[in-house]
Amino acid sequence: FRLALIQLHVSAVKSDNVQRACGLVREASAKGAKVVALPECFNSPYGTQYFKEYAEKIPGESTKKLSEVARECSLYLIGGRSIPEEDGGKLYNTCTVFGPDGAMLAKHRKVHLFDINIPGKIQFKESETLSPGNSFSMFDTPYCKVGLGICYDIRFAEMAQVYGQKGCQLLIYPGAFNMTTGPAHWELLQRGRAVDNQVYVATVSPARDEKASYVAWGHSTVVNPWGEVIAKAGAEETVIYTDIDLKKLAEIRQQIPILSQKRCDLYGIEMKK
Repeated sequence: FRLALIQLHVSAVKSDNVQRACGLVREASAKGAKVVALPECFNSPYGTQYFKEYAEKIPGESTKKLSEVARECSLYLIGGRSIPEEDGGKLYNTCTVFGPDGAMLAKHRKVHLFDINIPGKIQFKESETLSPGNSFSMFDTPYCKVGLGICYDIRFAEMAQVYGQKGCQLLIYPGAFNMTTGPAHWELLQRGRAVDNQVYVATVSPARDEKASYVAWGHSTVVNPWGEVIAKAGAEETVIYTDIDLKKLAEIRQQIPILSQKRCDLYGIEMKK
């Protein structure tokens, strides 16, 4: 099946972002995409100072548009960190998924909050405004089962292992790595998660905006289960496409059968809830 990643240029105007995103979803559908993903923070600038201002409930303005365009185009739409979600007085970094009938199939709240301090380069603390999610998020398609994470979640190998154990063959991480962590770890982490679990891994970033307070690395990427980069964007707004070959995945798992060779008598990863 064809996967499309929309590396969107995000402005300060929410309605413009949502309208442009929906237009690019339609473009991807016209080119045969069956699963389409939007980047982290597609409808608002990324930054703790923006989260409360742009927050919505789910369902709400942005997710209604995503539902409508998913149904119109009859595809599976991963809505990036579609919105800062407000629920019960708390804010979450939330990704929603809509099916071809427009129904919401999954809602993933970012599990691991991005609190880092690299002296002289970048300091960022999502926990100043956001609360963490407390659950894994998977959804089924006619093609394969898909597991979801958001940005910083990709650094935690155990999460990806659980998804692999639960039968996911594609992991999608909307993310917004920055100009320090992006060059160092963006592709490396994707290739690691793909090889460790023999799955496809897709990451979808906003386009780079040098004038933004937080500058995203861009470079939305798809990695196959062999660890090869099979599609990659640059820094600008673009849509990248790749065909997910599940026969190739099966062949790799047969050739190097790590899933059956794990020593579960010695170690294991557990999903607690």
